[in-house]
Amino acid sequence: MPLRRIIMLLLVCALAAPAAAHAQDTGGTAAPEPDARLAVSEQPMIGEVTEFHGTLPGDAGRIVTIERLDEESGAWLPIASAPIAADGTYLARWKADVAGRITTRASIATPGTGAALALASPIETALTVFRRATASWYGPGFFGRKTACGARMTRRLLGVAHKKLPCGTPVAIAYDGRTITVPVVDRGPFVKGRKWDLTAAAAKALGFTYTDRIGAVRVD
Repeated sequence: MPLRRIIMLLLVCALAAPAAAHAQDTGGTAAPEPDARLAVSEQPMIGEVTEFHGTLPGDAGRIVTIERLDEESGAWLPIASAPIAADGTYLARWKADVAGRITTRASIATPGTGAALALASPIETALTVFRRATASWYGPGFFGRKTACGARMTRRLLGVAHKKLPCGTPVAIAYDGRTITVPVVDRGPFVKGRKWDLTAAAAKALGFTYTDRIGAVRVD
């Protein structure tokens, strides 16, 4: 083979190698990394069991501890624990005893030592724990009027009525898989056994069509 042709072939191979390596790095065909996020039950309620689950690759046999941040003291308080299975997965359960927005994280320990080990990259998640209560909704017949908080009642006014919470207080509301946060805009409801009264727009956003149980909590 002529020397010139050999040199040309060598040059082609040298140029092709980096391109092939780059394609291998960014091809997207490799198996995805295990999901190490700290996932939590949807719309957790106080007094009910909330589940935390995720994957901690390489930590099989250890114990994962779920902790919540106490805003007043700044301390992390353990609330649940569970063994990490052979495939790295875990499922920890907590009977929620606080309501509102809280921050949680996962830590691990070796069985028999009781020593907590901080994860290289802390796995944290924020969640809202709701309180169950009976609610109704209102609007027709009140459109155009001013609420007790001074807002004009319209078909688009997103808010909630409560007997005592200050006007403007943000309230997170959960119903049938949907969640919204709206301000207190009025006083009520004035029917025994009901704690919240949603405006027509808030009810529509939640798919709420009749008096029913919701999850609600002050979140300021």
